[in-house]
Amino acid sequence: MKKIAFGLLFLISFVASAQGLPKGFVYLSNIDASIQKELRYVSTNNFIGQPINGYHKDLVIVTKETAHALKKIQQHLLKDNLSLKIFDAYRPQQAVDHFVKWAKEVNDTLRKREYYPSVAKSDLFAQGYIASKSGHTRGSTVDLTLVHVKTNQEVDMGSTYDFFGKASHPFYKGITKIQQKNRLFLRTVMLKNGFQPYENEWWHFTLKKEPFPKTYFNFPIK
Repeated sequence: MKKIAFGLLFLISFVASAQGLPKGFVYLSNIDASIQKELRYVSTNNFIGQPINGYHKDLVIVTKETAHALKKIQQHLLKDNLSLKIFDAYRPQQAVDHFVKWAKEVNDTLRKREYYPSVAKSDLFAQGYIASKSGHTRGSTVDLTLVHVKTNQEVDMGSTYDFFGKASHPFYKGITKIQQKNRLFLRTVMLKNGFQPYENEWWHFTLKKEPFPKTYFNFPIK
């Protein structure tokens, strides 16, 4: 009877452990529930047009340090009736592998018109839009924008999220002055709070002092 009880206890402990996150990771909603989210890769609303491997729920997972840095930014933004909106955060390696496999299937161009109208799919690797490793997999990189709290409308940044092209470069001049100003505002806020921007995507930022700079994780988002 004791052996059975011990076995049951071990099983319960194992299940609880399996359902948790690796040490150092948190659900962002547990740190700041006011930050908005639209995890694109859990749906069909993305450049591939189907849910991505490893994304099972619309949950934002990041390292603890990243979560607290985002909370600090959010508290500042809310004073101006603005909010962060997360499109992607921690990304399992299996999702990156899904991107790589898709990129090699050059005839699958379902969402080309919306996401890469001027780039040949065969050039996505060469131009750096798809890679076999991603900073997102280390848990301290986020893709995000700003939202007007009162209207719930996204701030106009001049191009859509995940658009493959020059229009997504942070200092692209082919957009309006207001759109350029909005991008600069987001960039400035993130820089002031310890994030490093990516020069090809206005929405992409990595915590400068990321806790896992050389570790690529593969646990699913659920």
